[in-house]
Amino acid sequence: MGEIKISPDYNWFRSTVPLKKIIVDDDDSKVWSLYDAGPRTIRCPLIFLPPVSGTADVFFQQILALTGWGYRIIALQYPVYWDHLEFCDGFRKLLDHLQLDKVHLFGASLGGFLAQKFAEYTHKSPRVQSLILCNSFSDTSIFNQTWTANSFWLMPAFMLKKIVLGNFASGPVDPVMADGIDFMVDRLESLGQSELASRLTLNCQNSYVEPHKIRDIPVTIMDVFDQSALSTEAKEEMYKLYPNARRAHLKTGGNFPYLCRSAEVNLYIQIHLLQFHGTRYAAIDPSMVSAEELEVQKVKLHSSTEQEQQ
Repeated sequence: MGEIKISPDYNWFRSTVPLKKIIVDDDDSKVWSLYDAGPRTIRCPLIFLPPVSGTADVFFQQILALTGWGYRIIALQYPVYWDHLEFCDGFRKLLDHLQLDKVHLFGASLGGFLAQKFAEYTHKSPRVQSLILCNSFSDTSIFNQTWTANSFWLMPAFMLKKIVLGNFASGPVDPVMADGIDFMVDRLESLGQSELASRLTLNCQNSYVEPHKIRDIPVTIMDVFDQSALSTEAKEEMYKLYPNARRAHLKTGGNFPYLCRSAEVNLYIQIHLLQFHGTRYAAIDPSMVSAEELEVQKVKLHSSTEQEQQ
């Protein structure tokens, strides 16, 4: 199983961090599943939004590491929503239920697009303090499937899974990345037809981000230089959309760097959140802030990057 190969920490994570289920809509079939870890005194946590194929636990390495350093982390799994407005309304209700006024969002692929749409949706009464967009996009037309978006709900689960698997890396990859892909395939298998169909609909439904509504939000764009489902054109479009964004480039990591290159991803997250330390929007317990610790992490990242290049 992918969960055993990827890390011995995964089973420990599943046994120690409880999965919560929350209903905020009138339709009680719409259930948010989430992990909420770290100090509850933090009122502006970092929330992780998964890709089409992901569940809340794909971010287990971020939850374990970052909560250990004093951050409050929430990782989500979406209910079945069929359009972006419906998702945004449901997510706002979830934040209200959790009594969270503002949050930082880390979105992977579809999760990153939904994070941008939510920031846009709440721009008149802002709920998003900052964005980390990992292998993400700003316009669904890049997938050239807007014409099929309204038919996903008709397709059987095996066909939907085949569509998603078509974006997974197929060439030779290193053992850690292979384990990460196995893990994501395992997570994909756990999703039902309606979950997959609704996510693919959100991923391909004709929509784009309106940058003027979210231009004041601090953004970090995280992407990889090796093979991923994101085209070079889509990456360039993100850079144009957010000219002042910080860029976190990973030499390798494929579609799922938060699994395959978790140490680097975790460091970039810390660097992004550092600008909020000492403010009411800090995602970390003030007593845990240590510049020395961050320097140590930078040295580790530098040495691991050098080893990769050799």
